[in-house]
Amino acid sequence: MALGGDITIPCGGAVKNMAEGTWENMEKCLKCQDNEWPNQERTMCCEKQVEFLSYAGDSLTLVFIISSVILFIIAAVILGTFISFQDTPVVKANNHTLSFILLVSIKLSFLSVFLFLGRPVVITCMLRQISFGITFCIAVSCVLAKTLTVYIAFKATKPGSPWRRWMDIKVANWLVFICSSIQCLISVIWLVISPPYVENILSEPGKIIIQCNEGSVVAFYIVLSYMGLLASVSFIVAFLARTLPDSFNEAKYITFSML
Repeated sequence: MALGGDITIPCGGAVKNMAEGTWENMEKCLKCQDNEWPNQERTMCCEKQVEFLSYAGDSLTLVFIISSVILFIIAAVILGTFISFQDTPVVKANNHTLSFILLVSIKLSFLSVFLFLGRPVVITCMLRQISFGITFCIAVSCVLAKTLTVYIAFKATKPGSPWRRWMDIKVANWLVFICSSIQCLISVIWLVISPPYVENILSEPGKIIIQCNEGSVVAFYIVLSYMGLLASVSFIVAFLARTLPDSFNEAKYITFSML
């Protein structure tokens, strides 16, 4: 900046009187912008340091990316295997439709990690919790439907059992649809009433942390609680069915996976 005349500097700063060699406060000053911060001498405005979970130069981000990609590939290979052998009795008996939906939702859950990385913007803040909540809810709903199918299949073996009418595959598919629709409805209400938004937090002078504010904390915990409810119900049913004969031992693995 040039000395002499009207000099504009950050508020509260000072300039040097060249004739006397002393520092004097100036009456006219410049207010720094929101993304700027005065330097220690308060002689100029400096851009604030911005922090967020960046794609580059962050080891934690690299771990998330590698883990998500590896797990996505594993789920994709399993899905490809199911598709290749979809006409076999084992896949058909396992309700291949539910298996496909389960694997696709798991793959999407892994990909939703990328919405949590990088500089937060409005659209990613709105989608990251919603997308993960819905895809993970679909996955848990599929596990719940499989668990109930195993339990009902054992109960329906008795002659004249009223459980036989619930053995239709459409019942399991409708269960997944209804449970997932409830989560979608909660998410839509969340976005309408109080959607997430980008928030800047001043952690210390000259440093800003950019993160997503969830908007409605109540809606956020309702989404999490609903997923926990579905997982708990699935675990309880699978735990009750864990002692079924070997031909119905899928419940044992579901119990372990829920744990």
